[in-house]
Amino acid sequence: MSVPVVQLSGIKKSFGPVDVLKGVDLVAHAGRVTALVGDNGAGKSTLIKGLSGVQPYDEGQVLFEGQPVELNSPRQASALGIEVVYQDLALCENLDIVQNMFLGREEISQTTLDEASMEYQAALALQSLSVKTVKSVRQKVSSLSGGQRQTVAIARSVLRAAKLVILDEPTAALGVAQTEQVLQLVRRLADQGYAVIMISHNLADVFKVADDIAVLYLGNMVAQLKTSETNHNEVIGYITGISQQVKA
Repeated sequence: MSVPVVQLSGIKKSFGPVDVLKGVDLVAHAGRVTALVGDNGAGKSTLIKGLSGVQPYDEGQVLFEGQPVELNSPRQASALGIEVVYQDLALCENLDIVQNMFLGREEISQTTLDEASMEYQAALALQSLSVKTVKSVRQKVSSLSGGQRQTVAIARSVLRAAKLVILDEPTAALGVAQTEQVLQLVRRLADQGYAVIMISHNLADVFKVADDIAVLYLGNMVAQLKTSETNHNEVIGYITGISQQVKA
């Protein structure tokens, strides 16, 4: 397999006396969806916040496309091509799709906003992901469904020339039909060559869309499995710690 887009080795992170990450390894390859699973408190959010530059790691090495990098700020992570779609999506409901996708990075033509260019690029980003559920890029976000909002947030990361897209619980609080739409979008992201890390508590979603499954348990990476070579019961065993107890 080719060089991973991102490779974490021996990652540690503590908050005071509490060791949250205890020497975690993780790899994510282009064209593959890696599901990051684990119970509450396992360290998933801390691992992702470090990878996005929000909370730098205390120890360990980060390789991005085979080169060692430091992630001390979200700006550094974004410059590399790491984009995170958080569970709250960080969308402004009073703005339309184009305005949300270019929020904070608006394009200027002479002295005014280049609305035509931004609208074209926003439409192109949605089209590249085969999004057909959005009628107009000038729709206000307040008028969109949960699934459509998730779509806009994911398309925004594509617009920013991402190489690694991290999705935090992308199907949380969505209905059946909207969940299916988002999972198809996640799959298309990987099929177009992006590396995708998806945090999820829903194993049905994980087994439907992920190529690889990484399991955190109390700050340790206890398993990294190919989805095709494992099953629900085995993954649940790692999540709950039962598999570790059996090995011990």
